[in-house]
Amino acid sequence: MAEAALDQQPATMLSIRGLNAWYGESHVLHGIDLEVPEGQVVTLLGRNGAGKSTTLKSIMGLVPRREGSIRLQGAETIAQRSFKIARQGIAFCPEDRGIYATLDVRENLELPRRINASGLSTDQILDLFPNLRERLHSPGSKLSGGEQQMLAIGRILRTGARFLLLDEPTEGLAPAIVEQIGNTIRHLKEQGYTILLVEQNLRFAMSLADHHYLVDHGQVVASYDRQSVEHNADALLARLGV
Repeated sequence: MAEAALDQQPATMLSIRGLNAWYGESHVLHGIDLEVPEGQVVTLLGRNGAGKSTTLKSIMGLVPRREGSIRLQGAETIAQRSFKIARQGIAFCPEDRGIYATLDVRENLELPRRINASGLSTDQILDLFPNLRERLHSPGSKLSGGEQQMLAIGRILRTGARFLLLDEPTEGLAPAIVEQIGNTIRHLKEQGYTILLVEQNLRFAMSLADHHYLVDHGQVVASYDRQSVEHNADALLARLGV
């Protein structure tokens, strides 16, 4: 029976050990340790400036100086450049969304290079985000914050990446749009995607994630599964300053 239980454990999509990162002389990450199982949603919780976004950028190779170990499906990537990391099936949706203001919605969607044939077509993305269908020819600068977030997520789904890094996808959005983003993340998980989510909205994160890491001063200071995060929600809200 024990062997059967072990067989049911999901494979590890991402394993980070002793991750340090710097911006110039500023030492931002101080030995981050975490794991993301394949097919699960994992969140990084913490106050502004705790190091959550830097962790995502470090995974993608967007921070020039990094030390430690970052393994994607067992392959070490700490010394790789960002374009090589992306080709291994991982995509990053940044907090600022990165929408090109002079390109319309269709052009923004179709800009990224596909890394494999599993990338969603434009029609599939528009089925997922029907709000964008009516805005196909609107410049990126004319979209609302919610529409820009949908476009940013849709764009990385086009690449074919199966491991998604989402940085604060609900920040500043109306409740109805937050609910739609949450439903999209649930749908993607059902489709087998793995998601590492930076989020300050604890209730939103609790409704989605299998596991949570609390980041403070560039370190993981606590971790919670679904059951323990419910029991510690009040204390977590206090630590998050919410």
